[in-house]
Amino acid sequence: MDMMTDQRRMIRETARDFARREILPVAKKLDPIEGDIPMELREKIAELGFFGIIVPEEYGGMGLGSYEHCMVTEEFARAWMSVGSIIAHGSAMACSVGLNDEQKQYYLPRIARGELIGAGSFSEPGVGSDLASLQCRAEKDGDSWVITGNKYWCTFADGADFIILLARTSKDPDPTKKHRGISAFLIDKERGKLPEGCSGNPIPKIGYFGWKTWELSFDGTRVPAHKMIGEPGEGFYRILHGMERLRAQTAARAIGVARGALEDATEYMHERKQFGHPLADFQALRFKLAEMAVNLEAARQLVYSVCEKIDANVRADLESSMAKYFASEMAERVTSEALQIHGGAGYTKLHSVERYWRDARLTKIFEGTSEIQLRVISDHLLGKSAS
Repeated sequence: MDMMTDQRRMIRETARDFARREILPVAKKLDPIEGDIPMELREKIAELGFFGIIVPEEYGGMGLGSYEHCMVTEEFARAWMSVGSIIAHGSAMACSVGLNDEQKQYYLPRIARGELIGAGSFSEPGVGSDLASLQCRAEKDGDSWVITGNKYWCTFADGADFIILLARTSKDPDPTKKHRGISAFLIDKERGKLPEGCSGNPIPKIGYFGWKTWELSFDGTRVPAHKMIGEPGEGFYRILHGMERLRAQTAARAIGVARGALEDATEYMHERKQFGHPLADFQALRFKLAEMAVNLEAARQLVYSVCEKIDANVRADLESSMAKYFASEMAERVTSEALQIHGGAGYTKLHSVERYWRDARLTKIFEGTSEIQLRVISDHLLGKSAS
């Protein structure tokens, strides 16, 4: 059965045309100088309604699913991965963590209109993959929670309008159940500033430009009690529940950067001549390009199949880990091969392929490293290991 309906084709073509006309020129100009995504570009995305793809219609969104979300993500990431990510900041997180009715009424319509964009603050300086070991604390004080501790890898902490943060609210006496004391909070903040009672510094990254990624120090940041997501101790489970959608979307980002590299390499092979012939005449390079295209399409179809399950409310934690693992590993290989096809020119900032290569490398790390995905997959196949 063809899953690509007329509506989906229209959405894809709209996103593709917008990415080519509006995002790609900005990426080529700003990524080399580590510039930020312009507000004007965000406003144009909002006008198209893409911030509200997965926001239910009752809250002003399109009411569509992960399939459409990943299609648009791929198109945007093909131009600039950071812009492919920004449509998930807010909508994907807020729609996946289980907000209560009051929180939905406030956040979702504004997210759908592009008025609110969020950031996620989960990792810490000594805590990455082992999220259950986080140490940032939230103490109850009257009708507020007071946040104290350090966070790491919080992308868009300055530009976001709210931050979804995980903090420890209690300590389980069972050392194997550390995750049971973790809660989730919505921290509202002024755009362009860090939350009150929070200081921080941008992390010097090698890619994923367009916005800054921060290390944060919370020293008494107060959060109203009604801004807790769910009940105390539910934070770890709520973030975990949203990982299927987030990992599918990350896989789509990986596919987007790989496609950008493949398309640029294809064009370069027609233009560049060696030994009196265009590179496109050399069988070794033709076969290399063919293998790249096969792997990219295999990743895309795997992501689509995962999205169909997610949209049908069928559990897809295994499949989403497979998709995220396969797509991110594929993206690193394909972008590296594309850079190789460009030769010395690929190792300069005169071509976008080096950007795709740098950004593809990150997809193997965030939203769960490749090693974490392999652990999830092997646990499904063999049962959980003792270590």
